[in-house]
Amino acid sequence: MDIVTSDEHQTDALLTARALVLHDLEATAAANPASVSALEASVTTRRWWASQWEEGKEYVAGLIAQDVQDALLEETGRWPLCRACDDLDPHALYIHPELGGPDPTWVCESSGIAVAPLGGLTR
Repeated sequence: MDIVTSDEHQTDALLTARALVLHDLEATAAANPASVSALEASVTTRRWWASQWEEGKEYVAGLIAQDVQDALLEETGRWPLCRACDDLDPHALYIHPELGGPDPTWVCESSGIAVAPLGGLTR
Protein backbone atom coordinates (compact mmCIF):
# COMPACT_ATOMS: atom_id res chain seq x y z
CA MET A 1 0.00 0.00 0.00
CA ASP A 2 1.43 3.36 -1.05
CA ILE A 3 0.83 6.28 1.23
CA VAL A 4 0.44 9.59 -0.58
CA THR A 5 1.52 12.59 1.44
CA SER A 6 0.04 16.04 1.50
CA ASP A 7 3.18 17.37 -0.21
CA GLU A 8 2.66 14.93 -3.10
CA HIS A 9 -0.96 16.08 -3.55
CA GLN A 10 0.21 19.69 -3.53
CA THR A 11 2.94 18.96 -6.08
CA ASP A 12 0.48 17.08 -8.32
CA ALA A 13 -1.97 20.00 -8.21
CA LEU A 14 0.78 22.50 -9.03
CA LEU A 15 2.17 20.42 -11.90
CA THR A 16 -1.31 19.93 -13.32
CA ALA A 17 -2.01 23.66 -13.06
CA ARG A 18 1.30 24.48 -14.75
CA ALA A 19 0.54 22.08 -17.61
CA LEU A 20 -2.97 23.50 -18.13
CA VAL A 21 -1.81 27.11 -18.24
CA LEU A 22 1.19 26.27 -20.44
CA HIS A 23 -1.14 24.51 -22.89
CA ASP A 24 -3.31 27.62 -23.13
CA LEU A 25 -0.27 29.86 -23.59
CA GLU A 26 0.93 27.62 -26.42
CA ALA A 27 -2.53 27.32 -28.01
CA THR A 28 -2.85 31.10 -28.17
CA ALA A 29 0.73 31.63 -29.42
CA ALA A 30 1.57 33.47 -26.20
CA ALA A 31 4.21 31.04 -24.92
CA ASN A 32 7.45 32.99 -24.87
CA PRO A 33 10.21 33.51 -22.31
CA ALA A 34 8.30 36.26 -20.49
CA SER A 35 5.03 34.35 -20.21
CA VAL A 36 6.71 31.11 -19.18
CA SER A 37 8.73 33.03 -16.57
CA ALA A 38 5.48 34.51 -15.26
CA LEU A 39 4.03 31.01 -15.09
CA GLU A 40 7.04 29.65 -13.20
CA ALA A 41 6.95 32.60 -10.77
CA SER A 42 3.28 31.95 -10.07
CA VAL A 43 3.85 28.23 -9.49
CA THR A 44 6.62 29.09 -7.03
CA THR A 45 4.43 31.59 -5.19
CA ARG A 46 1.41 29.28 -5.14
CA ARG A 47 3.54 26.40 -3.85
CA TRP A 48 3.93 28.28 -0.57
CA TRP A 49 0.25 29.28 -0.60
CA ALA A 50 -0.87 25.67 -1.17
CA SER A 51 1.43 24.45 1.59
CA GLN A 52 -0.37 26.74 4.01
CA TRP A 53 -3.87 25.64 3.00
CA GLU A 54 -4.29 21.94 2.18
CA GLU A 55 -7.85 22.38 0.90
CA GLY A 56 -6.62 25.06 -1.49
CA LYS A 57 -5.30 22.60 -4.06
CA GLU A 58 -8.61 22.71 -5.95
CA TYR A 59 -8.19 26.49 -6.30
CA VAL A 60 -4.57 26.57 -7.42
CA ALA A 61 -5.05 26.08 -11.18
CA GLY A 62 -7.43 29.00 -11.58
CA LEU A 63 -5.30 31.19 -9.36
CA ILE A 64 -2.16 30.43 -11.36
CA ALA A 65 -4.01 31.28 -14.59
CA GLN A 66 -5.10 34.59 -13.05
CA ASP A 67 -1.55 35.30 -11.87
CA VAL A 68 -0.23 34.78 -15.40
CA GLN A 69 -3.00 36.98 -16.83
CA ASP A 70 -2.08 39.77 -14.41
CA ALA A 71 1.62 39.50 -15.20
CA LEU A 72 1.02 39.52 -18.95
CA LEU A 73 -1.37 42.47 -18.72
CA GLU A 74 1.46 44.53 -17.25
CA GLU A 75 4.04 43.26 -19.78
CA THR A 76 2.28 42.63 -23.09
CA GLY A 77 -1.45 43.28 -22.77
CA ARG A 78 -4.57 41.21 -22.35
CA TRP A 79 -4.34 37.44 -22.54
CA PRO A 80 -6.06 35.36 -23.73
CA LEU A 81 -8.15 37.32 -26.19
CA CYS A 82 -11.66 36.15 -26.98
CA ARG A 83 -12.37 34.73 -30.42
CA ALA A 84 -15.67 33.15 -29.46
CA CYS A 85 -18.21 35.94 -29.66
CA ASP A 86 -19.41 38.61 -32.10
CA ASP A 87 -17.88 41.57 -30.27
CA LEU A 88 -15.28 43.03 -32.65
CA ASP A 89 -13.42 45.05 -30.04
CA PRO A 90 -10.49 43.07 -28.59
CA HIS A 91 -11.40 41.77 -25.17
CA ALA A 92 -10.11 39.11 -22.84
CA LEU A 93 -11.28 35.86 -21.40
CA TYR A 94 -11.30 35.49 -17.65
CA ILE A 95 -11.20 32.50 -15.35
CA HIS A 96 -14.42 31.68 -13.55
CA PRO A 97 -15.11 31.19 -10.76
CA GLU A 98 -13.20 34.36 -10.01
CA LEU A 99 -11.45 33.14 -6.88
CA GLY A 100 -10.64 29.76 -8.31
CA GLY A 101 -12.31 26.52 -7.52
CA PRO A 102 -12.80 23.18 -9.13
CA ASP A 103 -13.11 23.14 -12.91
CA PRO A 104 -11.87 26.66 -13.77
CA THR A 105 -13.28 27.88 -17.08
CA TRP A 106 -12.31 30.63 -19.53
CA VAL A 107 -15.31 32.96 -19.94
CA CYS A 108 -15.73 35.89 -22.36
CA GLU A 109 -15.71 39.18 -20.45
CA SER A 110 -18.07 40.75 -22.98
CA SER A 111 -20.74 38.12 -23.63
CA GLY A 112 -20.37 35.83 -20.61
CA ILE A 113 -19.98 32.80 -22.91
CA ALA A 114 -18.06 29.90 -21.36
CA VAL A 115 -15.36 29.37 -24.00
CA ALA A 116 -13.23 26.49 -22.71
CA PRO A 117 -12.04 24.84 -19.55
CA LEU A 118 -8.60 25.88 -18.34
CA GLY A 119 -6.19 23.93 -20.50
CA GLY A 120 -8.75 23.65 -23.30
CA LEU A 121 -8.07 26.67 -25.49
CA THR A 122 -7.42 25.89 -29.13
CA ARG A 123 -5.57 27.65 -31.91
